[in-house]
Amino acid sequence: MFRKKTSTVSPQQDFPYWLVAASAIAVFLLFQIGTDEIYTQVMTTVSRGVGLTIFVTLVAFFLASVIGLLLALASLSGSIVLRQSARFYVEVVRGLPIIVLLLYIAFVGTPLIVAAINAVLEPLGTGTMRTRDFPLLWRAIVALMIGYSAFIAEVFRAGIQTVDKGQIEAAEALGMNRWLRFRLIIFPQALKTILPPLGNDFVAMIKDSSLVSVLGVADITQLGKVYAAGSFRYFETYNVVALIYLMMTITLSLALRRFERSRDIGGR
Repeated sequence: MFRKKTSTVSPQQDFPYWLVAASAIAVFLLFQIGTDEIYTQVMTTVSRGVGLTIFVTLVAFFLASVIGLLLALASLSGSIVLRQSARFYVEVVRGLPIIVLLLYIAFVGTPLIVAAINAVLEPLGTGTMRTRDFPLLWRAIVALMIGYSAFIAEVFRAGIQTVDKGQIEAAEALGMNRWLRFRLIIFPQALKTILPPLGNDFVAMIKDSSLVSVLGVADITQLGKVYAAGSFRYFETYNVVALIYLMMTITLSLALRRFERSRDIGGR
């Protein structure tokens, strides 16, 4: 009987043929953009939305990270009210598709918020606010912030729980208050566990930022939709849109992998 040989090559050592294939496709499309008038026109139009896509992603991710950290701390609190409130928020928000949350915030949540603000402003005689005064861009950012904060909260919670309890008890014995224990002992160690999944969430948000196009926000996807609808050049338009997103996400993913490897090597 012959035994089947098992591969001893780890995924990290495997030659990235997939990257070679993806690079070849990207080079071909970039060549088309540089030589074909239609592709050039599409790229000129769609690239105007890159800055807005990056802005939406950065702002929403930063705010989601802040809220996610607060939710994680609440879920690990000694107060049952805080724990259950945080769990309620996380489970409800994680159970909603991002696009449903986006539409709900834009067309249900915003009018309710405006009505609440007006209820305060009217007695003061300072004028009222209209729903249209709340830009669609910020409605989209708020929706992404709320949606991702629930996922990021779980990342922070899991990372904090990996810290050795003995170190926390030792810091407490030294007289450190909760804030000092968190800032000097817990968070720096948890960060090593948190960074990889946090980076993955950032890459995912770049892709999900395309959903803001349903509100007419002029990001990459929306500009591509408008151009394709007017020119009927769907093939060329969505080739360019896909290329831009892939260049951003794959480049960032490779950078995150390289960072993880360098950190692992440095930690040995």
